[in-house]
Amino acid sequence: QVQLVESGGGLVRAGGSLRLSCVYSGRLFNVRSQGWYRQAPGQERELVARLNSGDSSGDKGDYADSVKGRFTISRDRAKSTLYLQMNSLKPEDTAVYYCSAIAYGPTEYWGQGIQVTVSS
Repeated sequence: QVQLVESGGGLVRAGGSLRLSCVYSGRLFNVRSQGWYRQAPGQERELVARLNSGDSSGDKGDYADSVKGRFTISRDRAKSTLYLQMNSLKPEDTAVYYCSAIAYGPTEYWGQGIQVTVSS
């Protein structure tokens, strides 16, 4: 059984930083992408950043325009962990952040979500 567990969220002031972590457990096959999404109250879930299966450790991944230059996605394959470094946080970054793995098929795996709150 595949499980994704996020950590690292919390409350931070505008301009601050947080690093989210997502640990994958279980067997993941034919993964197309791993990424972070977020959902603010009353809004749809949106992509924040993702790494595609063909990306090497040096690739930068795909980012939402709203976070480019501020957020960085990375992964440690040996630790089965995906990270999201969030710098220069803004109040509009406040949302529940979800870790995901999308496999060919398609099959989707999601974490339980973690709250990030940025105060002004």
